[in-house]
Amino acid sequence: IVIFSRDELKQSIMQLQYPKKKYPFIRFFLGDVRDRERLSLAFKKVDYVIHAAGIASPYYYRAYPLETLEVAITGTRQMLELAESNLARFVFFSSSEIYGDPDPKHVPMAESYRGNVSCQGPRACYDESKRVGETLSYIYHTSFGTDTNTIRPFNVFGPGMQETDYRVLPNFASRIKGGLPLKVYGSGNQTRTFCYITDAMVGFLLVILKGVSGEAYNIGTPKPEISMIDLVKKIETLSSKCVQYNIVEYPDSYPADEPNRRAPDIRKARLQLDFNPQVGLDQGLKRFLDWANKVYKGEQ
Repeated sequence: IVIFSRDELKQSIMQLQYPKKKYPFIRFFLGDVRDRERLSLAFKKVDYVIHAAGIASPYYYRAYPLETLEVAITGTRQMLELAESNLARFVFFSSSEIYGDPDPKHVPMAESYRGNVSCQGPRACYDESKRVGETLSYIYHTSFGTDTNTIRPFNVFGPGMQETDYRVLPNFASRIKGGLPLKVYGSGNQTRTFCYITDAMVGFLLVILKGVSGEAYNIGTPKPEISMIDLVKKIETLSSKCVQYNIVEYPDSYPADEPNRRAPDIRKARLQLDFNPQVGLDQGLKRFLDWANKVYKGEQ
């Protein structure tokens, strides 16, 4: 198993240590998915290529738009060539962002929905890079017969999320730990569904092992679709204490044109992969908040 990240960004992954005694059958290689020479030296024979490298946090991809594009385009091409040369199965981690700001009549979004995405704007570097990554996967599948699958995760959350991730739940959890009012961007009426990490991991593995070659799969939880204001109220109920919040403008460091709604149609994954999320939102939030309270410093 090999983990790739971008050397330039110096994220926390760069400081992680993996003791060989603890993982005797796993080799960790820290590199850059854009670096073809290092890739060719790192591998002799592979059976699966799981390409999950990317900048998923809006805070970071707004700060590094070119790197975001390069990882999802150049990096994906390199990974596909690695898979094709080894006759390996290739799985690309895309994003629910490829649907953009959907027409309400297409919510929840099925894999067949083509999306409503702007190619210009503060989120375009991420949205369009994932769409191009999917196109590259399609080309390699149709042109070279490479076994490819695309995973479109929908708002996965759970223990392990960095406090400095700057997505909604780490933001909320950090400020709760610090005893600070929560910051709700925009109107607070934008809605999301949230998929707990254990359900998401089962879905990811099902795609990797059982996905129909050439197909894309939504992996997430279709219900409940909840607004950010209602999410704050739910967190308050679960924490059994008063949680203050303020509606604020989007900061300059965070892209403002976020989709109004995002919810997956997972019928395809249910029928073809027998994917059935088990962890409800209340249970997942409780687990995450309990973990964050122990780990986070409350400084965001």
